[in-house]
Amino acid sequence: MRLLALLAVLLFAATPVAAQVTTSAPGVSLAPGGAAGPQRTERIEAELVSMSQWAAPGSTAIVAIRQQIEPGWHTYWRNPGDSGGATTLDWTLPGGVTAGDIVWPLPERQRLQALMNYGYQGRVYLPVPMEIPADARPGTTIPLVVTALFLVCSDEMCVPDELTLRLNLPVREGAAPMDPTHGAAIQSVVETAPRPAGIEARVTLEGGVLRLTATGGSLVGLKPGRAWFFPFDSGTIAHAAPQPGERGPQGVTLNLTQGGRVATMGLNGPVAGVLATDDGAWEIEATPGPALAGASGGGALDLSEGEATGGGTSWVGFLQAAVFALLGGLILNLMPCVFPILAMKAASLAGSAHDRSEARRDGLAFLAGVLVTFLVLAGVLLALRAGGQAIGWGFQLQSPGVVAALALLMLAVGLNLSNVFNVGAGLQAAGSGRLSRLPGGAGAFFTGVLAVVVAAPCTAPFMAFALGAALVMPWPMALVVFLMLGLGLALPYVVVSLSPRLLGLLPRPGPWMDRLKGLLAFPMYGAALWLIWVFARQAGEDALGVLFVAALLLALGLWLVGVNQSRRAEGGTAIVSAVGAAVALVSAIGLTGAAVSLARAEPDATSAPVGVLASQPWSEEAVRTAQGQGRPVLVNFTADWCVTCKINERTSLSSARVAEVMQATNAVYLVGDWTRRDDAITRELERRRRSGVPLYLVYAPGSAEPRILPQLLTEGVVVDALEAARP
Repeated sequence: MRLLALLAVLLFAATPVAAQVTTSAPGVSLAPGGAAGPQRTERIEAELVSMSQWAAPGSTAIVAIRQQIEPGWHTYWRNPGDSGGATTLDWTLPGGVTAGDIVWPLPERQRLQALMNYGYQGRVYLPVPMEIPADARPGTTIPLVVTALFLVCSDEMCVPDELTLRLNLPVREGAAPMDPTHGAAIQSVVETAPRPAGIEARVTLEGGVLRLTATGGSLVGLKPGRAWFFPFDSGTIAHAAPQPGERGPQGVTLNLTQGGRVATMGLNGPVAGVLATDDGAWEIEATPGPALAGASGGGALDLSEGEATGGGTSWVGFLQAAVFALLGGLILNLMPCVFPILAMKAASLAGSAHDRSEARRDGLAFLAGVLVTFLVLAGVLLALRAGGQAIGWGFQLQSPGVVAALALLMLAVGLNLSNVFNVGAGLQAAGSGRLSRLPGGAGAFFTGVLAVVVAAPCTAPFMAFALGAALVMPWPMALVVFLMLGLGLALPYVVVSLSPRLLGLLPRPGPWMDRLKGLLAFPMYGAALWLIWVFARQAGEDALGVLFVAALLLALGLWLVGVNQSRRAEGGTAIVSAVGAAVALVSAIGLTGAAVSLARAEPDATSAPVGVLASQPWSEEAVRTAQGQGRPVLVNFTADWCVTCKINERTSLSSARVAEVMQATNAVYLVGDWTRRDDAITRELERRRRSGVPLYLVYAPGSAEPRILPQLLTEGVVVDALEAARP
């Protein structure tokens, strides 16, 4: 495929994009050289057609190249994007007749893995203005001949198709009526194609980001939901990168990731292209200079792709993402991050196994808890991204406050399972061999909530594609994908709870459940310790010390709650224990807030994975520098709260064999730490169609695109990838 694409690019490079015209001497009639009409290949049908039924002498006629592209194939805009080549036209015209430039319709954004191309699919009209000489004689015809070269591509291959198209255009006096077959479609393209509209634009380059501001003209008073910039020249921006921005009363602002040419040569002139919004598309030329007033302050632009330019999301892509989300949710039950929650799920299921109505209620309540929490988290995530925030799945554990609260919650759950205190049914529940938890289905619902909050930051096979696709879909489709992920997570528990045969295989409740409760408390203590460790990496030693005191007071307060419950069960007064419990719990909450307030602004510089491999912080510049030195690059996007990441680092990435191969290949190990929010890492994850960590990339020297490794690593996978990248 790469060889075909290279040959196609070389072929297109030999032909200018602007239309070429060959003319004959005045008065010489060119033979049409064949009948007019559509010409075909296996991939495309093309025809030269007219907007009007005839052309008047001295007028400008509009003709168009009509393309009917086969499903699964596409052609390209004037700037094809990351790959491909624009359609070119070579005209052969009678003397005095001149052809103008193509009037390019607004293209679609066509994403292919990590690439973003600009082009067309289905039926496309490329209008071209044609100047008719004043001495053209009415009653004659003008033979128009054009050799059109199309680069027609699918997801797997590209083929240059050259077709010679002909049209005998009649010449008559007077205004011509519209062609009944193609006239209206061509007129629509001409009227809606981007053109200048009095818009002033400025661009500045700061830290690898082109800040584009556009105001005035047709933008005044508009409130677009989406906006996108299509540059005329390749190398100006990174086509596949997101374009976050905001609207203002006079225009819009877009933040564009610099392309290779700008990164190498700097911003040395105007940046021209098409600014597309929900309300229209216009040609602009942004000159270097300070940002324009009135282009911000009116709210962030939606980052989802499609509606601003008509690209949309196909139903096939949506259904594929939904199925992958369901599979990913099922596999998520086997991921290490879910192990602590399996304790609560198993305990709840065992407690109600032989009461079918209660088991059904608990199963459906657990499902509701999972789905509602997924819906809330997904809604917050999509709203923040629409507001211009660069965040991904698992964003909640990037907050030290959320991590601290979850750590204390896990500690409280463990103490409850250890019978330090009881919830809901009180001591009678423990004495009857049943699990103490919130009454009715509330406990099962709460278990579902907790399962999502703790497990969602991890990713499983199939999840990466599903969530990455969901984050660029319209929000109703995205929410459905997230709900399918929740359904997959809850499905095994729900199936067992609704199956009498499976429930009958579980032992009946009895004294053994007290021992099971005590045993299941320890995974919760382990989860609490893990979260406290994550908090320490995020917040620092001082904040950790305060959180330790908060955890101690929480444990004291809950122990006093248990004492209070015992005294009341015996018929005694429990005022002292109640007051003591209240003071301890309130103090724990206050100290937790104090610990969060002490969290440092920046993550620990030593938070890179500990192991045999010596690492450097990830950045795009670090990757380019290493490749420029002819060295392979292994990139690890990780986070301290990602259990899967930590397991991969302690096993596959820290083995002596991997270290030996890294040394033998002279490879560079870069770590992108996403424990705390990092917009640069978020943008790189989005570029790779991922919504969270882990993500592992291996770059070979001189290769623009990396090899993406599986989320569950083995030593052999890493070694093979490094060996394949050896220069």
